[in-house]
Amino acid sequence: MKRTIIHVDMDAFFAAVEVRDNPELRGKPLIIGALPHERGVVSTCSYEARKFGVRSAMSIKEAYRRCPHGIFMHGDMSKYAKASDEIHKVMLKFTDAIEFVALDEGYMDVTGSLRIFGSAEAIGRQLKKEIFDAVGVTCSVGISYSMMGAKLASEEKKPDGFFVIPDKESLVELIKDRPVGVISGIGEKTAEKLKAMGIVTVQNLLDTPEGNLKVLGANGAAIKRLAEGNDTRQVVAEAPAKSIGREHTFQNNITDAKVLKDALLLLSRDVSLRAKRNEMWGRTVTLKLKFSDMHGITRAHSSDATNSSREIYDQACKLLDGLRLIQPVRLVGVALSNLQDFKDEPEMQLSLFDELEPEKERSKQKAEALENTIFDLHNKYGRGILKTAKELEVWNKINDKENE
Repeated sequence: MKRTIIHVDMDAFFAAVEVRDNPELRGKPLIIGALPHERGVVSTCSYEARKFGVRSAMSIKEAYRRCPHGIFMHGDMSKYAKASDEIHKVMLKFTDAIEFVALDEGYMDVTGSLRIFGSAEAIGRQLKKEIFDAVGVTCSVGISYSMMGAKLASEEKKPDGFFVIPDKESLVELIKDRPVGVISGIGEKTAEKLKAMGIVTVQNLLDTPEGNLKVLGANGAAIKRLAEGNDTRQVVAEAPAKSIGREHTFQNNITDAKVLKDALLLLSRDVSLRAKRNEMWGRTVTLKLKFSDMHGITRAHSSDATNSSREIYDQACKLLDGLRLIQPVRLVGVALSNLQDFKDEPEMQLSLFDELEPEKERSKQKAEALENTIFDLHNKYGRGILKTAKELEVWNKINDKENE
């Protein structure tokens, strides 16, 4: 049975959301990731920045060398996740056969939806309109008979593009003179091996007997089939998340446990916000550390289900206190796992100390009420709308320590 696949790819998503919220950034080279003096990589950048050779995953240092007049800024993952949630809701109106591969990208198998919504082209154009109406940013939509074809189609007319590759003959005709890297599964190393064999374009690959590709191992035959337009991969609906986590890489390695705990406070807040947004609770808190020699360790503790930032933070700090820090720390992270989906808060076991210390329990309830209020504001207006005095103090302390 012929499938109909749609690939939705947001256009410079993080940068587009920032421009939406700050119109004065429109038309300027915007680079999301870190500031020029910080250690980090480019998460995404505007099309204006791409004209200067800036690309995702490039080091911030290299991005600054290529585009010193660019506007560099930190990303707001909570804000992008909220926009992504709205995009996913629109996509789910048309089918539940969706494979989300990133916050800004997903495949849809609309084969069974055609009889309801009409042609694939009608679905694609309605998708573009509803996503823009819901989120205020553009996307590119590709339609084809396969996943590779749909992705290639979405890239064909970016940004704000719409393109259809109806069959494998059309796909081969489109890409035959392009570099082999356009084929799914061919990365830089494989492209170098093919180049050494004189295979530079897709047509070169098509002209090469399959037996000559054994140097690539089992991938040789698969790559040959893809070059011929034969892609049998199926859209796999997203599996439930196994954990919710956040990490922070320090600009300079850290030896002060107090600074690590300050970072854990902020990371625990973000993990809590994400868990609450997804109506999830978790029973296991995991602490992750990566040291200056790139060696990493994790420690975990399980107890009652929670999504409280205070409880996540307390558990992470206890795990940290149980370690001897003999090397400087490069990265710290915290995660919540053994997740459970509750529409209402799960029942918790009452501690004897809660009954004996009502004042302590009231203080805890007030803190949780404040946390829930902050969550409601973040959920409605975005992560940057409100920071507590403690958060601002902590960020300043971390920045001061990192810049020493």
